Amino acid sequence: MADDNKDKKPSTGQKVGVYVCHCGGNISDHVAVEEVCKNAEKIPGVAKVQSDVFMCSDPGQELIMEDIKNGTVDRVVVASCAPDLHETTFRNAISRAGGNPYIYEHANIREQVSWVHHGDQATNKATRLVAAAAAKAKELEPLDPYRVDAKKHVTVIGGGIAGLKSALDLAHRGLDVTLVEKSPFLGGWTAKWDRAFPTDDPVSELVTSLTGEVLDNEKITVHTCSQITSFEGFIGNFKLTLMRQPPESVAYQDDIKRWGESEKAFGEFIPLVGVCPASIPEMTTTQDIETGAIVLATGFKPYEPRHGEYRYGESKEVITLPDLIRLMAENRKNGVGDTLMVGGRKIRNMAMIHCVGSRQIPGIDEPDAKGKLNEYCSRTCCSATLHAASMIREVHPKTRVFDFYRDIRTYGRGQEELYEDASGKKVVFFRFEAGAPPEVSRNTDSGDFPLNIKVKDTLTFDEEIEMPVDLVVLAVGMESSDISDLVEMMKISVGVDGFLLEVHPKLRPVEIAQSGMLLAGTCQAPFDMGETTAAASGAAVKATALLERGYVELDPFVAEVDLNKCNGNGACVAACVHEGALTLVEMDVNGEKVMRAQVNPAICTGGGSCVAVCPENAINIKGWTLKQYEDMVDMIVSDQILPSEMA
Repeated sequence: MADDNKDKKPSTGQKVGVYVCHCGGNISDHVAVEEVCKNAEKIPGVAKVQSDVFMCSDPGQELIMEDIKNGTVDRVVVASCAPDLHETTFRNAISRAGGNPYIYEHANIREQVSWVHHGDQATNKATRLVAAAAAKAKELEPLDPYRVDAKKHVTVIGGGIAGLKSALDLAHRGLDVTLVEKSPFLGGWTAKWDRAFPTDDPVSELVTSLTGEVLDNEKITVHTCSQITSFEGFIGNFKLTLMRQPPESVAYQDDIKRWGESEKAFGEFIPLVGVCPASIPEMTTTQDIETGAIVLATGFKPYEPRHGEYRYGESKEVITLPDLIRLMAENRKNGVGDTLMVGGRKIRNMAMIHCVGSRQIPGIDEPDAKGKLNEYCSRTCCSATLHAASMIREVHPKTRVFDFYRDIRTYGRGQEELYEDASGKKVVFFRFEAGAPPEVSRNTDSGDFPLNIKVKDTLTFDEEIEMPVDLVVLAVGMESSDISDLVEMMKISVGVDGFLLEVHPKLRPVEIAQSGMLLAGTCQAPFDMGETTAAASGAAVKATALLERGYVELDPFVAEVDLNKCNGNGACVAACVHEGALTLVEMDVNGEKVMRAQVNPAICTGGGSCVAVCPENAINIKGWTLKQYEDMVDMIVSDQILPSEMA
């Protein structure tokens, strides 16, 4: 007799494979992995249990793929590290084996278990998390990603080095680009520097070269004196309103005047200002832009010392490092002398103070008007300060330079040599303790030095040193530009340091939580020029990968409405945190016009607030249904897997 079941496919939902990772000891040093595997064999529906030293490795993935190919399992649970790290890895492995990537569930037994528990407690908790994941996996259904048409166009917000580099890379990859800059000039803060460190290249050449390529590229449209005033849509289909208006800032007016007085043609580089690529608007205009992705390259601003900080604002001889860089450029333009000249005065002794506006300490440093302290290190200040000090000693050898620091942090290739170079050029270093910075005062003694600086030098065992100086330079740190309007409009996540927050610093370093929106450069963190351009290129590559096919595929973990249960009361719409993800629309049901909830899967993020408020239980999240949650909880509290005395 023929076997009637020979050609039948095995039933789904009851053949769960559980794969437990040792994580090279990160898990197995505290969790008895083999005991977890033995307990997992008791879970209803589990057909295969396997452990491996590194499940994320190629051999580990092959174990899963082979079991799917031969039909041993049709659902997969991996118990390992946080899903942020390798959930995508295992979904891709399932796809390569011919399975549906959404038949997968993850159990975090590293961050949630081995890193916070030990002994029997760790093993028992790991067992229950694996059991809960397996219970959910039995209820998983194969899902398909949503496909959304995407415009092959990117809007880059910010015309500094990051924005210029990102726009150019995007254009080279065949995408149309709109570059939006709020000031009249391109180049950002980089254009205000004189020389790039550690190479010592003239910044004007770098900026004009990059800007020239952008302005000459037919695929890039540049809008200066412009800002985004409205935003709507989703990945692949954003709609922005651009407003272009005459610049109001007095500083801009001064720079524009200098540009207008330039003897050279349109596009002239104004040293320490930037490139003005177009005529200045005389009236306000608006236009709409349809775009597939957005690159945020909004840059940074130097810390502005508060009035009285190291006598800043009280003594004209106290300036910031950006001020010094401009003065050095003016000295070079006016003719190099053996002594640095500032305001017609020879600078014989100059003091440079590190960590102004960075690494601030609660309870010691004074917060700003909003109560904010910059507790982070701005990373680039040490190298910039040492570079300036070395240049002064080289170009103006009769100007003595005294460097006051807490710590020297010249990270990165070629930058440690800056410290060695400065030392070799007889820059004198003094180290002060946190909480005991140098004291700057007016010089009341004889002599014509305007200021005194006093510090306890830890390099000489807290010897108190006092010296007269002509100039004090504050090495100010970086702060994020004020883009509160964009943050509010686009619902962008901001870190505690005020910079824009990426999804994951290693795995998704240029992406933010909103799909289709990317980060480039110092809007994300303090970067040097090399890091900034690398991040800009990374954002361009990511945007290209998203848009080059003309469509994007989105995970299907979105809300789903059961129209047979929905009565159109609208509670779900009111609870949804994403505007447009849920709406009430008129439908024809049994010949009657009624209002029902409708989901836009391109905007919905599967947050679940709609599920919680629906009185009819008419809405669920695909991949995270209420039934799946219930089964997980039932398994966590069940004595089926562990004896009651072990619970």
